[in-house]
Amino acid sequence: MAALEEGFTLTAVPLGSGPDGPLGVEQSDKTDQFLVTDSGRTVILYKVSDQKPLGSWSVKQGQIITCPAVCNFQTGEYIVVHDNKVLRIWNNEDVNLDKVFKATLSAEVYRIHSIQGTEPLVLFKEGAIRGLEALLAEPQQKIETVISEEEVIKWTKFFMVFRHPVLIFITEKHGNYFAYVQKFNSRILSKYTLLLGQEEKSVTQSFSTSVHRKFISLMSLSSDGCVYETLIPVHPSDPEKNQRVVRSLLLKSVVSGNARSGVALTILDQDHVAVLGPPLSASKECLSIWNTKFQTLQTSKELPQGTSGQLWYHGENLFMLHGKFLTVIPYKCEVSSLAGALGKLKHSQDPDIHAMTHFVNWETSQGYGLGSQNSEQSKRILRRRKIEVSVQPEVPPSIQLLAAVQKDSEKHIEVELRKFLAVKRTPDFHTIIGDVVIGILGRYKAEPSFYPRNCLMQLIQTRVLSYSLCPGLMESALEKTDVQILQICLQQFPDIPESVTCACLKIFLSIGDDSLQETDINMESVSDYTATIQDGEIEQQTEILQNGFNPEEDNCENCAQELIEKPQAATEESTSCPVTGKRAALLNAILHSAYSETFLLPHLKDIPAQHITIMDWICLLLDANFTVVVMIPEAKRLLLSLYKFVKSQISICSELNKIEVSFRELQKLNQEKTNRELYSIEVLELF
Repeated sequence: MAALEEGFTLTAVPLGSGPDGPLGVEQSDKTDQFLVTDSGRTVILYKVSDQKPLGSWSVKQGQIITCPAVCNFQTGEYIVVHDNKVLRIWNNEDVNLDKVFKATLSAEVYRIHSIQGTEPLVLFKEGAIRGLEALLAEPQQKIETVISEEEVIKWTKFFMVFRHPVLIFITEKHGNYFAYVQKFNSRILSKYTLLLGQEEKSVTQSFSTSVHRKFISLMSLSSDGCVYETLIPVHPSDPEKNQRVVRSLLLKSVVSGNARSGVALTILDQDHVAVLGPPLSASKECLSIWNTKFQTLQTSKELPQGTSGQLWYHGENLFMLHGKFLTVIPYKCEVSSLAGALGKLKHSQDPDIHAMTHFVNWETSQGYGLGSQNSEQSKRILRRRKIEVSVQPEVPPSIQLLAAVQKDSEKHIEVELRKFLAVKRTPDFHTIIGDVVIGILGRYKAEPSFYPRNCLMQLIQTRVLSYSLCPGLMESALEKTDVQILQICLQQFPDIPESVTCACLKIFLSIGDDSLQETDINMESVSDYTATIQDGEIEQQTEILQNGFNPEEDNCENCAQELIEKPQAATEESTSCPVTGKRAALLNAILHSAYSETFLLPHLKDIPAQHITIMDWICLLLDANFTVVVMIPEAKRLLLSLYKFVKSQISICSELNKIEVSFRELQKLNQEKTNRELYSIEVLELF
């Protein structure tokens, strides 16, 4: 299984003044700090845990940054290129980029790469590669041309293979794609022609790579919405010969084939990829995680404000431009298994299987130890970044977290919570989580303004809580009308009292549609048949208007007479849909929760009268379980009652249609009579 957590906005000012959004997000020499390069003139250093900038540098008016800024991990300095050829190097103490070190190069730069364990590399637009030190020693040295004429670099990546740096870049020429692999231990540049598979008939829009023993896995997201994989050997048999490799279909239809922009792909681990783009069934863009081993969608998150089609992956965080602001969405992936891929992994029933916490947490790497070090994913990330932690905390993270809850700010509590969730779980893990929630709720009662919602969401998502372990949690969420937390609690807590369930039902029925529209709600329970319901409603309305009431059929005169005698009951029925998709998802959480009918019945009497009949909710239930309802004997009486009720409604609608037609005819006659009594005077002016 994989999960996307609650995201947060990193930048306080809009980014992406250019057409393609930010140029890049790169890690600095501090594990919690990142360089964000705007597509205009600015580079900003952010600290993720504090969600605030630590420094900002801009080139002067008339200049433009053409390459993402990176950090030289060997010196701690920052490097950027503006106007294609001018290279700048500075550090945290520098204020004005115009006064820092400057080197004008003889050829245009495509990208500067820098990773832990080696010096930065400069990739020129013509395909040549130079080490930073050699380039600074002679900035005006001649740069050779590697790629052919009209061949353009589309994507590039720098990584370590068996402790040796390797750079790969992809080029395109007349619709054909080529991969160049430069191994710096042998100084050999290998070229590969990427052949289209039999299924692929489209343009490639995004690339990502990972290393698996003897092969480099190159994945590509094409304009047909599918993900393809190409395996490039780490040790080619004939490295100096132009070799051919075929792309094979890996995932089918992960995004809409109509999406011409706004799509991106990145590999998270050997079994999971993150995809940015609109899914097949929606027009809005989404961030989703797919399991490549079992070819299943694990989780997705809608991005209503749109993106720039850029996705960066660093450790446990995904970075993207949502609207005009850079957004960080933490995620987690479990070790791939069939049960996990199908969403059937039951953590609570197997004491040896626990929900996966963050496999790398930026805050915990600052002297507190990295959690989940037994997972292959965290080991791979640690090897890649060469993070070495030798200092052990004097105070356990659980004690620090409990102490922070009592007095510190919400942001600091989030940091301490991430530290705690990153360490290996102990037998008393669920007890500590319960104590933390109780501490937060106790402080909330004393300080009503204190409501660390993000912390509560992370605590609930550990899947170890229950109502009896933190009885005040749902009551606080009811006070705050926090329907998202209530929905998750209903889905996870097995021991919710019926009175609380009914209180949730009242909130779900009474909350306004505007508030629901702005709330992030899990829509999995209604996403499968929403389209079917809408189509059915349109067809049903058309049938009523066309056919009306057939007098030859049994018209249930008693029901019709009763409703005619009480016209108010008929007028109170709304012809529009009173239950939106999000409200339906919340109501489904009520239906799926554990409750006893005997104890639930007394509390249902408190439901307001206007909320007792929710016809569209019944329609959702019937559409979702139509075959079962038709077949079971217990439902026969219900179906007969509904049949009579529907026929009575058809009778009323038929009579109303007749009245409507009569009124229209009278209105036409009245309009014709009025028009005959009118006259007009037209004035012509001659010049």
